[in-house]
Amino acid sequence: MIIESIITTVSPDGRPHIAPMGVIWRDDAPVFAPFRPSTTLDNLRQNGAAVINHTDDVRIFAGCLTGRRDWPVQPATRIAGHVLEAALTHQEVVVERVEEDALRPRFFCRILHEEAHGRFRGFNRAQAAVIEAAILVSRLHLLPREKIASEIAYLAIAVEKTAGPRERDAWAWLTDAIAAFKETPRRGGDDQ
Repeated sequence: MIIESIITTVSPDGRPHIAPMGVIWRDDAPVFAPFRPSTTLDNLRQNGAAVINHTDDVRIFAGCLTGRRDWPVQPATRIAGHVLEAALTHQEVVVERVEEDALRPRFFCRILHEEAHGRFRGFNRAQAAVIEAAILVSRLHLLPREKIASEIAYLAIAVEKTAGPRERDAWAWLTDAIAAFKETPRRGGDDQ
């Protein structure tokens, strides 16, 4: 199973790096598969630890993909790391082994500590739509423009019907990113 989460890692100079990632769960153990190249990948290799943050503030998912990575954090309990202040729960993990791959190495982790900070009441349709749109934005360079347009049109229905202020902010950031992407010419002259 893959759970969309916010991962915090630490750079060599001690700064937190915040990034959305689908965490693979196998037998209650998390596995990270960051793409090459990425800061998360570099930090995991350097430090061998991370925090998996679970939040219902979808602005963080959208923000990380649209240049808004400065979210409040606090020190982790058992590792040299950072927990999002907006986390409802978090797990502090250490890397136990790495399976190398040319595109996405897999970091198999062990949970050292976990905490609950608030209640998760579930995602409404707008929150789920924002997370799906964030995943779409992370893959804009891979997808045909027609697929992007049709997916966003469908997801917009849920946002229009069920969004609160946070979801509307997140949606605006993502749709602005998509509009900016559409303005960039494709390589090779094709529109795929």
